[in-house]
Amino acid sequence: MLNIVLYEPEIPANTGNIGRTCVATNTRLHLIEPLGFRLDEKSLRRAGMDYWKDLDVTTYIDFNDFMEKNPDAKIYMATTKAQNVYTDVKYEPDCYIMFGKESAGIPEEILVKHKDDSIRIPMVGDIRSLNLGNSVAVVLYEALRQNNFEGMNLQGHLHRLSWD
Repeated sequence: MLNIVLYEPEIPANTGNIGRTCVATNTRLHLIEPLGFRLDEKSLRRAGMDYWKDLDVTTYIDFNDFMEKNPDAKIYMATTKAQNVYTDVKYEPDCYIMFGKESAGIPEEILVKHKDDSIRIPMVGDIRSLNLGNSVAVVLYEALRQNNFEGMNLQGHLHRLSWD
């Protein structure tokens, strides 16, 4: 099972949206505190809709707590500062993909220890970054694609009509 890690997320709607994406993809969500919101906030639940109750989510008091509880985790660090493009790596079926807080990303003190495992989403111009929820979706679906969308529905179905 793939894992998404949010380092000190600040915006509840982004985390709610990411939580919904995690439920839809059978992905675990890991939240590293401090959070910029309470987990019972209405805006978090609204973005996650009624899926939040189905989310496999774990919180950690800080990055050290996360590392202590996941000592063998293969972690990819998503950052605009990376030299590797997110499509250049091979995502293991149980890897962790970490994203930083909206205002500052992952601290450079953490990134320098993960140079070869840091990845970026290419962008043009002086755009600082994509929305956190969009970034998670882009990288997560590449990891899912590389793992053949294991356990996911690959067939769509019309509600009233048929494709015939």
